Amino acid sequence: MKQRLLAETIGTFFLVFAGTGAIVVNETMTGVVTHVGIAITFGLIVMAMIYSVGDVSGAHINPAVSVGFLIAGRMTATETAAYVAAQFVGAILASGVIALVLPGDHSFGATIPSGDWQQAFGAEVVISFMLMFVIICVAVGAKEKGLMAGAAIGATVALAALFAGPISGASMNPARSVAPALFAGPISDQWIYLIAPVIGAAVAVAAYNGIYGRSRSV
Repeated sequence: MKQRLLAETIGTFFLVFAGTGAIVVNETMTGVVTHVGIAITFGLIVMAMIYSVGDVSGAHINPAVSVGFLIAGRMTATETAAYVAAQFVGAILASGVIALVLPGDHSFGATIPSGDWQQAFGAEVVISFMLMFVIICVAVGAKEKGLMAGAAIGATVALAALFAGPISGASMNPARSVAPALFAGPISDQWIYLIAPVIGAAVAVAAYNGIYGRSRSV
């Protein structure tokens, strides 16, 4: 378990550091990365972490994904709580490093609804559903592993960021949203990014069970 938790901490650290770091660089260097570049960065770092630590921890690097595996019966409550804690630690450490490396008046990559909260909430539910559905379909047990799993999941993250980023920030990940918000503030909208991804993940598990049945869940 210590190895798995370390893997989740490091994986989430690099996800937040690279992804939100790309946002900060784009803000501070007048659009040099671009929206497309940010989406690709998130997709590539997710893919890289899956190939790096997927065989150890499953490379969830996302509390909503871990809760999804709990709902699917692929993890225990104790394992899930430990994973979520490790993910938040990794994300907060990454935002702290960004604050040191890229100081200044910027968003820290925090996710903020562009319009009404209902719009952002709905977008987060749908894209989190899509992400978790792809993950659970390619996972073995609670592990995202295999030759094409990283490519499939990374591409899904990039795709979601491309079209939903302007609406909600395309978080799909409570740790990825809360950590930069702690440094950038305000945190009043963060309940959207805590709740909506978990709902989306739960719906994805239900959809998976409806298509494949629980017999394929291990």
